[in-house]
Amino acid sequence: MEIDFKNIAYLNTGNEVQKNTYRLINNYNILQQLQAYQPIVVGTIPININIEGSDVDIVLYTLDFNQIEVELYRDFSQFDDFQLERMGSNVIVCGFSIEGQLFELYATDKETEQQNGYLHMIKEYEIMQIMDEDFANEIRTLKKAGVKTEPAFCQLLQLHGNPYEELLKYQP
Repeated sequence: MEIDFKNIAYLNTGNEVQKNTYRLINNYNILQQLQAYQPIVVGTIPININIEGSDVDIVLYTLDFNQIEVELYRDFSQFDDFQLERMGSNVIVCGFSIEGQLFELYATDKETEQQNGYLHMIKEYEIMQIMDEDFANEIRTLKKAGVKTEPAFCQLLQLHGNPYEELLKYQP
């Protein structure tokens, strides 16, 4: 099944975590507040391989890091667990929680559709379309054991080398 990951409507027809994510994003106008930054919800929740405690990842594109930093403080600092960190000159990571759900915003100077968070999710989704639910459960089991998503995929697919690079090269 094809999903347009740039339109979060698909979340509202998914599992309970996906529906709750959709509700939170809409009720708190998260994407509307971020619309100038080409936001895309990425990660494990959109492709249903999340585990308890998984955060809602949103990638953002900006060339004005001072401006986005001001806006992130203005729009999200009232939420629990708010933190904002500049990592070098071209990355900002902002985290907070709403109603117990963790969110992580990742802003960089790369178009959102070119960011690894988006590219990895798309590749993982392609793989999940040809694998069965047992494969998804094995991914979740590895994640519960502390293995990050991309290394979990590479372990099950028997890919060697840098998992973040090898996953993108994989041809199902």
